Amino acid sequence: MHDTTWFEIQGRPAVYIASSEFADAADVQAHALGLPDVRRIVVPHPIQDATDDEMRAKADAIVDAVIGALVQPSS
Repeated sequence: MHDTTWFEIQGRPAVYIASSEFADAADVQAHALGLPDVRRIVVPHPIQDATDDEMRAKADAIVDAVIGALVQPSS
């Protein structure tokens, strides 16, 4: 979250990716850091026990959303 905020402050598009388990905590931190509308993508939890194939599937499922978030103006 801090890296995403830093890039946005520098005028560089950024998007954070969080697992659903941590989405609320990331939102709270985004508000605390002054960027409540920072671009975000939430992926299904869990992550740590996912196999390589499951992680590839999670990445494939969001790649278009990540690209779309990065090319849209931040709010």
